[in-house]
Amino acid sequence: MRAVNASGKDVLEDEVSKSVLLIPAVVMLAVFFVLPILLTVYYSFTNLALTGENAKTLDFVGLKNYGKMFEDPSVKISILNTLIFLTGSLIGQQILGFTLASYMKNCNKIFRSFIGPCILAGWVMPEIVVALCCSTFFGDSGTLNVILQTLHLKPVEWLYKFPMLTVVLSNIWHGTAFSMMNFQSALDGVPNDIEDAAKVDGANRYQKLINITLPNIKNTIATNTMLNTLSTLGIFGLIYTMTGGGPGMKTLTLPIFMYKQAFVSYQLGYGTAISMILLVIGIVFGVIYTRLIKE
Repeated sequence: MRAVNASGKDVLEDEVSKSVLLIPAVVMLAVFFVLPILLTVYYSFTNLALTGENAKTLDFVGLKNYGKMFEDPSVKISILNTLIFLTGSLIGQQILGFTLASYMKNCNKIFRSFIGPCILAGWVMPEIVVALCCSTFFGDSGTLNVILQTLHLKPVEWLYKFPMLTVVLSNIWHGTAFSMMNFQSALDGVPNDIEDAAKVDGANRYQKLINITLPNIKNTIATNTMLNTLSTLGIFGLIYTMTGGGPGMKTLTLPIFMYKQAFVSYQLGYGTAISMILLVIGIVFGVIYTRLIKE
């Protein structure tokens, strides 16, 4: 009996010691993650401002900011632009990333060692550098118009006539490498003997893709889509540097609209209320993707 009690005591002491080691991590998580979220939620119900009469006193205004937000037509436009930007970026990054990963799988090591770093170079660049590079490429006197003039075609004001297309293509170029790495790792795990057996049975490339490859990497597809969705929802510097949300409101996404309300108009309470929309959209997509992964 004493031996059993001693063993149980040792197990309890081990669990307590492990819990003690987790305290610093839990404290840091609470201070730098949970507390800012709670403050953001609270400030969205206040009249917090940097200038004017509201800057003198912080008052609780209830749902006033949310009522104002849903009556503001700019909010609807920014939500629509955010969803368009998100959809275009996800489709482009997923398809292009999977295509590159498929070709990389069938290439020799020398080719992969050369092409891989070239593609990753765009991903490791800071967002502001990517924005400046893409602004130069799509500018009126940029590389793309120079190519068009070389082909005896008229130059196009890409940032003015097709602003959403330019920022979507820029984000695809920036984020494709992340999808490529995820898909490349997943494709390397697909058993070659199954593909060889399907080939012997007369399956073509399309049939192998639908019946073998995609079912084997469906969890990677869902996980990659979720990570790209959450990262794309918060993109600010790329769009703000290239178009500033314009011309007009053609590229006005929620992060840019939130920034303008909070730090240009100095209405922090209203700006934090707008940020809650991003939080809700992220939670909804996160729940959907999590259920897809479980299934």
